[in-house]
Amino acid sequence: MAKYLVETYYTCTFKVNHYLDNVTEEELRNLEKRDDGKFEVLDVKLDNRKTKNLDPKNNKIVDNKKVDVFSNLQKQDTKKLENILNPKINNTEKNGKRFSMPDRRKGYIQKATIGDHKVYLHTGEYEDGKIGEIFIDTSKEGELVKALMNNFAIAVSLGLQYGVPLDEFISAFVGTKFEPSGKVHGNDRILSATSILDYIFRELAISYQNREDLAHTPSLGGLETSNSDEQNSEDQNQLLKIVKDITSKGFVRNNYKKNLVDLSDVKISLKGKK
Repeated sequence: MAKYLVETYYTCTFKVNHYLDNVTEEELRNLEKRDDGKFEVLDVKLDNRKTKNLDPKNNKIVDNKKVDVFSNLQKQDTKKLENILNPKINNTEKNGKRFSMPDRRKGYIQKATIGDHKVYLHTGEYEDGKIGEIFIDTSKEGELVKALMNNFAIAVSLGLQYGVPLDEFISAFVGTKFEPSGKVHGNDRILSATSILDYIFRELAISYQNREDLAHTPSLGGLETSNSDEQNSEDQNQLLKIVKDITSKGFVRNNYKKNLVDLSDVKISLKGKK
């Protein structure tokens, strides 16, 4: 029985992450000597494979087909490595899926006046209360401005349905300055705005992200927590869950307990008059 020695050569590309408290020339010089880094394999390539005959009396030549078996195994290993090393690609493909809004949805309408301009903000929510779309209506504006605002709302809605976090829109548009601007009437949490976009995303941040830092007035009956609240009975928790399912999260602004009316002790007589 002939014996063979197969030598396979690979090129491995990897990176090492080191965390330094202070970046100095001495630490950078001694960086390669440290063994506390985290390795991440980026790519593995097959460079070359050599086969040596260990039996000098056997003059049999090794066919390439026998070597291809190892190359097929190597291809399977590289596929496994690609699946392990590229989870971000798979995540981006999943994140590229659009989550359409339900046909019958919750939401609220907020009317406010900025200067002499009326702004109507319409929101749509998923079943779990997460915002998925907005509509913006304005008055005293030309057709061009109305069309731009409507299409801007559609673009934001598409971004929300494709998984863009609401925080990204808030950080991008809060603080924008253009006319109309000034005092805001009709909103109990926002007293002034530098533009329509600043007002809209302040309202969304307060209603859906509980961003009290963007509000101008304190929350009424807000987020007071106590030990007694944490020790609610199962019936109260179940009732609170039902209320969350049927009400708009943005409308009540997370103040479910403040807007909840307990009717457990109320008795209703359904008997008619004789």
